[in-house]
Amino acid sequence: MDKISRRKALVTGGTRGIGSAIAERLEADGVEVVRLGRASHGTSAVGFDLSKEQELSSACEYVREGRFDILINNAGITAVGAIEELSSDQMRLVQQVNAIAPFELCRAATPAMVERRWGRIVNISSVFGLVGRDNRTPYVMSKFSLNGLTAGLAAEVARFGVLVNSVCPGFIDTELTRSVLSPAEMEQLVARVPARRLGTPVEVAAFVAWLAGPQNSFISGQSIAIDGGFSSV
Repeated sequence: MDKISRRKALVTGGTRGIGSAIAERLEADGVEVVRLGRASHGTSAVGFDLSKEQELSSACEYVREGRFDILINNAGITAVGAIEELSSDQMRLVQQVNAIAPFELCRAATPAMVERRWGRIVNISSVFGLVGRDNRTPYVMSKFSLNGLTAGLAAEVARFGVLVNSVCPGFIDTELTRSVLSPAEMEQLVARVPARRLGTPVEVAAFVAWLAGPQNSFISGQSIAIDGGFSSV
């Protein structure tokens, strides 16, 4: 496995936003990429709804059969509101997509990686998997859990050449961000970031691609913020 062009990656939530940028960067690096979304988008994408148990089970079977070298767990959802306003069903749904699905996909992907003695798993967490945020308790809970998955799995598989890390983006300038925030709210957001700007999907993708590539040979079990300094103040 000495040529990156021989490697194959699965990117969940890979049809838009940060996931799409990651897929594009890996493709530019010569990786064969399959994008997993809720619905199929073209020949390089497959459709599975990770919020549904049966479809998650089918996605895991797809991963086992695909014998991927790289797994990027990027798909995620949130629920907004004070804890007393949110239902148990909302909490469970966020955990299903953000924590349980990555766990199951990792479990499906690692045997082939261990067998080959090479693999890279990058979990796309959040800066709110490192620090708390009000009115996002289910989301924060899920991202702390995802970082725990990273630490636990890394301890199991690093000796087989399989490196597992989390990337924790802060405020990123995506289409979704701009669709839910007014220009004034965007300015307020920027003011909270020491770098005084939002990050870009391309910046996140470049870091993910490095962690998922052959240049990374000794970093594992880490949850690394890419947030313009937000989590350090």
